Amino acid sequence: MKVKWLRRLVHSSYLDLLGAALILGVCLYRDFHETIFFQGEIQFGIPITGLWSYVKQGAFPLGILSTIGAIFSMLSTRFISKQNNIGNAIGVVTTVNSGAIDYLFGNHSAIITYPISLFLNSLSVVKWHQGEKIQEKDTRYYVIFVFGILLGFALVYLGAYLFGGKTDHAFLIVVSITFGLSIGGNFSNAFKYEETWVNWIIYNIVQLVKNIMLVNIANVVKYIFYLFNAVISIFDWKLNGDV
Repeated sequence: MKVKWLRRLVHSSYLDLLGAALILGVCLYRDFHETIFFQGEIQFGIPITGLWSYVKQGAFPLGILSTIGAIFSMLSTRFISKQNNIGNAIGVVTTVNSGAIDYLFGNHSAIITYPISLFLNSLSVVKWHQGEKIQEKDTRYYVIFVFGILLGFALVYLGAYLFGGKTDHAFLIVVSITFGLSIGGNFSNAFKYEETWVNWIIYNIVQLVKNIMLVNIANVVKYIFYLFNAVISIFDWKLNGDV
């Protein structure tokens, strides 16, 4: 049975604006835009009026780019919820930005993990362009899920061993789980499995823990919104089907 109000909610442009406003508002309230990466370390509380002088000296405007990246990543997810391939295309671009920011916040395994995410986002663009339709889970879905988790642990620990960064086990376990879930989620998204959103529900919960550990306020807010979006999207895909 079709649930029209749910389809309208998932496809609402007002929900897009709410997500963008929420992320931007919290980041500005917490002065996250005043965060930079300069001289090999993260520095907080750089006044916006003096930010450009730091940038001219080689500083990376970490807070501003993280906030912009969070907003566009949210819009990517919203378009995917609406089954609009523009979301996958935006995801390709934001993956590059997210990888750089994750690296600067201490996840040095991003060097070898984010290229995989970039490939999977690109695969989704191609598959959706070819007319992929929503489908129920099958054996391939479970294989993807398990393989993603195992690959996530292997690459994150390998990256930490090769490139350093934060290496405490609690941090690496959280990063491994989130990356493994994202592999499964992105791969499932390419084939438009209904259960793609189950992956993202679990992923968003774990990402909240990860980004609290990273003190990345923009992403904390983003993943709270994502969790809500994933819940309504799974019901919309299951009950209302293809657009």
